[in-house]
Amino acid sequence: MQEILVLNSGSSSVKFALYRVDDDALPLAYSGHFSGLATSQCAVSLTRWTQDTNNDALPTAYHYDAQALASQGLRPAMTHEDAVLMLMSWFDQREEKGTLAAIGHRVVHGGQTYHEAVRLTADDVAVLERFSSLAPLHQPHGLAPIKLLMKQMPDVPQIACFDTAFHAHQPQQARQFALPRELTAKGLIRYGFHGLSYDYIQRTLSSVLPDGASRARVIVAHLGNGASMCAIRDGISVASTMGFTALEGLPMGTRSGALDPGLVLHLISHEEMSVEDVSTLLYKRSGLLGVSGISSDMRELLASDAPEAQEAIELYCYRAAREIASLAGALGGLDQLVFTAGIGEHAAPVRARIVAQCEWLGMQLDPQANGHHAECISLPDSRVGVWVIPTDEERVIASDCLALLKEAD
Repeated sequence: MQEILVLNSGSSSVKFALYRVDDDALPLAYSGHFSGLATSQCAVSLTRWTQDTNNDALPTAYHYDAQALASQGLRPAMTHEDAVLMLMSWFDQREEKGTLAAIGHRVVHGGQTYHEAVRLTADDVAVLERFSSLAPLHQPHGLAPIKLLMKQMPDVPQIACFDTAFHAHQPQQARQFALPRELTAKGLIRYGFHGLSYDYIQRTLSSVLPDGASRARVIVAHLGNGASMCAIRDGISVASTMGFTALEGLPMGTRSGALDPGLVLHLISHEEMSVEDVSTLLYKRSGLLGVSGISSDMRELLASDAPEAQEAIELYCYRAAREIASLAGALGGLDQLVFTAGIGEHAAPVRARIVAQCEWLGMQLDPQANGHHAECISLPDSRVGVWVIPTDEERVIASDCLALLKEAD
């Protein structure tokens, strides 16, 4: 039995999923995540998936908090490397373990070099490290497990799947800034991110929509701690709210999203902030946290009566509605709107406020369906379908790994 392990590393977390290879199928065997890495609040959640007689997946969940980890002799403040080594040790001790065919990794930035999944060499890793300044919250953490496992398991293919790859075929005008041509030639363009999430949605949408429903012009709203939107025409990305870095576009948990570049110059020249100060401000102290002064977590803001919390939510929804209008213009109309990721999948009031500001596009929300987080949350006579579809970046990575392995056979 062959298996494919997927690792999705964030700034303080590692999500993982282990799939069994069954011809072209990839049944999920284990999934989970390490959270709070490098903090005293480190925790691990692990779910084992089994199949019942109807071939339905049955989960058995385990959770280990910092105290439980310490009781096992493990440091509560684990690093990403600690987490990966612990995970590999767990999987190696299973009685039913198979042969690890590949390990797939989410890598946020592939630059202009990588437009599809690739089996990594040391030279590839060196190239990818050069893109760390373009995705400082993600790229270093995504590469750390790769470098570790290339040493620990040199015979197991390490395969990278890129968030930027899904947007690589956008038209030139969607990717180009109005900068001197020599800077564009150096790669100062709009790359777009969250591509693995968008790829999953576009692969899944045809099985979700009713017969006859058009999926020619789709906007996917990936709303989580990081947030972006993508305009997809006939399964291909044509425009995205994120650009040169994952800082542009929508306001996010702690990131500012788009702002006047003159404001950055003002912060440096008049507020006497250093480049590092400005980076910290825009990446870690802005967004929902900066506007509210309370939290970067939308759940806390929705539960708060503070006017600052409501202001942050209103700004978030307003900016989202504006971006939907812009992307609809790039598509020449709109057939379907899909909400996904943490906020998109679970924050019904946020979805309702956004859709209310987009009624002029032909959206009609079904309040009851929205409140129950139904798959379809638009009314039957809504001209634009509105959907809630959970994303699954890990499955896209596993599928791309399997395809790459078959090509190599």
